[in-house]
Amino acid sequence: GFEEGWVKPVLPQQRSGFTVAVVGSGPAGLAAADQLNRAGHQVTVYERADRIGGLLMYGIPMMKLDKHLVERRVELLRQAGVMFVTRTNIGTAVNVPDGHILSIMDETQAGMRHLPAEELLARHDALVLAVGATEPRDLPIPGRTASGIYFAMEYLTRSTQSLYAKSQSPIDAAGKRVIVIGGGDTGADCIGTALRQGCQSIVNFELLNRPPSDRAPDNPWPQWPLIVRTDYAHSEAQHRFGKDPRNYSLLSKSFLVGDQGEVCGVQTVEVDWTRAGAKAPFTEVEGSEREWPCDLVFLSMGFTGPEQTVVDEFDLECDPRSNIQAGAPSYQSSRLPIFAAGDCRRGQSLVVWAIHEGREVAQAVDEYLRKRSQMPAVA
Repeated sequence: GFEEGWVKPVLPQQRSGFTVAVVGSGPAGLAAADQLNRAGHQVTVYERADRIGGLLMYGIPMMKLDKHLVERRVELLRQAGVMFVTRTNIGTAVNVPDGHILSIMDETQAGMRHLPAEELLARHDALVLAVGATEPRDLPIPGRTASGIYFAMEYLTRSTQSLYAKSQSPIDAAGKRVIVIGGGDTGADCIGTALRQGCQSIVNFELLNRPPSDRAPDNPWPQWPLIVRTDYAHSEAQHRFGKDPRNYSLLSKSFLVGDQGEVCGVQTVEVDWTRAGAKAPFTEVEGSEREWPCDLVFLSMGFTGPEQTVVDEFDLECDPRSNIQAGAPSYQSSRLPIFAAGDCRRGQSLVVWAIHEGREVAQAVDEYLRKRSQMPAVA
């Protein structure tokens, strides 16, 4: 459709006179911006990174999502009237620890603009927070401060950034022994990226048991099948090294540290999920301790919610899971006219859910501004 020139920007028939700020340019933010612009509102999307796209740009590797596709869609929105502001962090400047996602998104802090939350609110009639769930779950075990241990998103982000900016060096797994702690799509993407960089070896630790090959009796259709799945990266590792990189029922106990302060291994123990312990739903298997040599470790254990700085800047309430409190279908936060959608509201989830919530929050904002809405929430 794009090549033939059939896909055209959709311009609103008339402007409503309302302005809406969307903070975050991931799938939820872009979906909300698209719908709100079609409804006639003037939309400005604020992004702290140097490029628009959020998770789509820097969280998903190039081999899974060609960034040209993201940029093409963003340009379509720009032609339709959506305004984009990059390198802009909402809130006051804060000290960011090394390895935190904010420090990765903007290593040249001199180019980052900090826009106070109250100033942003004063500029717009409504505000949509679509900042994602970017606070990574850490692994605070002995040896954690050793060099060579990175959060998965830091690894993936720098890998993509290095394709655009020569000044940004990737975390290079070439010739190194790599351990990925945690599974899921992000863990698989770490495996796939390390393989493409030419790692010497790669293993993946998962705390849970290996899922069954077929449905269990307590997991009938139409429930989602809880079975073992082999992602592209697992197949590639199997082809490269002759075995599946995943090792199940493993608890990481400590990082082994070399003479220069670098990580040189991970000590693990097998766990038994059929017997609950005093402090955990499993027990450690005596005599199953093992040391795994490595040069790089990537932590891929999910995210705990949106960054607290965003919540604090806008003085918002959170739910028990640390996500922004904003119930559907109103998507209203504890402070109007602020709305929230996507992973920052529902927790770590799928891109399709983020798009869905972006469309729904747009309808909610339109109804809030006009007192009624004829905008469809779904395609």
